[in-house]
Amino acid sequence: MAVRGFHGSYAPEDVTFLLKPIVMEPTDVLVKERKIQSGECHYSEMLSAEHAPSPRYLEVFREAFDRNRRRFARDVCRLARIIDARRPRGPLTLVSLARAGTPVGVLLRRTLTRHMGREARHFSVSIIRDRGIDVNALRYILEEADAAPESLIFVDGWTGKGVIGRELRRAVPAFNARHGTAVSPALHVVADLCGAADAAATDEDYLLPSGVLNATISGLISRSVLNARYIGPEDFHGCVYYEALRDDDLSRWFVDELTPDMAIAQRELETAGPVRALSEAARAAARATSAVFVREAMRRYGVREVNYVKPGIGEATRVLLRRTPDLVLLRDASAPDVRHLDVLAGEKQVPVIEEPDLPYAAAALIRDVIGDGGRAANIASKERK
Repeated sequence: MAVRGFHGSYAPEDVTFLLKPIVMEPTDVLVKERKIQSGECHYSEMLSAEHAPSPRYLEVFREAFDRNRRRFARDVCRLARIIDARRPRGPLTLVSLARAGTPVGVLLRRTLTRHMGREARHFSVSIIRDRGIDVNALRYILEEADAAPESLIFVDGWTGKGVIGRELRRAVPAFNARHGTAVSPALHVVADLCGAADAAATDEDYLLPSGVLNATISGLISRSVLNARYIGPEDFHGCVYYEALRDDDLSRWFVDELTPDMAIAQRELETAGPVRALSEAARAAARATSAVFVREAMRRYGVREVNYVKPGIGEATRVLLRRTPDLVLLRDASAPDVRHLDVLAGEKQVPVIEEPDLPYAAAALIRDVIGDGGRAANIASKERK
């Protein structure tokens, strides 16, 4: 397996992407949605074009960054201290899940090495719903990079409905059985909304600044691709590198700006005593809340497919940035943390409704383009009359 020294737009010491850079034609968003929903293609076989954020959206991002930077830095540091306590000996191998996990992985590596005296490397790999984790990437980490299996730590930004956590728990044990290894499938995230992670700093749905943008905060890489036209059996999963967006790239700026905040947060946490992960009772409560919300959203808005319900600010943002949204739900439409969703919804002419009893700050529903069109938005419109 050939070595790929691919770092995206990050500094080489911050991350190595175990992804195959490819060139592929973008698919129109609506065409992509029809192919996904009809079963003609898996979502990982296509990419829609990515563009620079609008000036208004970029302004909202910077406002969100300034507002939440200290909280986000503190939560990343909390996660680092949880990892340090759970893996008290030996080098660490952070394996972030591209691409939402990548900025978190960069920040974790920096604080573990600079402030906690740990030896840590960081690789970013692909994991895809219903397709599993990139086993060639895992093999590379263990064999070519010579990482000890027990040193691997899977990292992501947040959980939505727990799909990635379940994918890890299915795919990693299968990998272990095949290769005779003992890699832990435990998932470590900043915000665990649905109780699906094994370690998290919080279960609150607040705006993680790294979740507001796409490639321009994730090393200029696309979402990962698994398409047999481009990816052979011995290849890593693929990605497109958006060189054309270099002038708009904030990836290095983001982690460099937050690094001093991380140092401050570490000093504060050192005097505050041990950091504890979320309790099993809290995780169970989050799982119950998630299950009830998804079930009730499907019933209330006539949603036929569970994958069309996306709870939380991070997942709602993804829907508006790269899917075909039908409806955006906000607990408090005036809350600063959902201002970017209001901007995106306005730009894409997506209906927004306020639900004060929403268990999350935001949620989004994907439009059913095959079955009943914009049924959820129509139902919401009738309810408001």
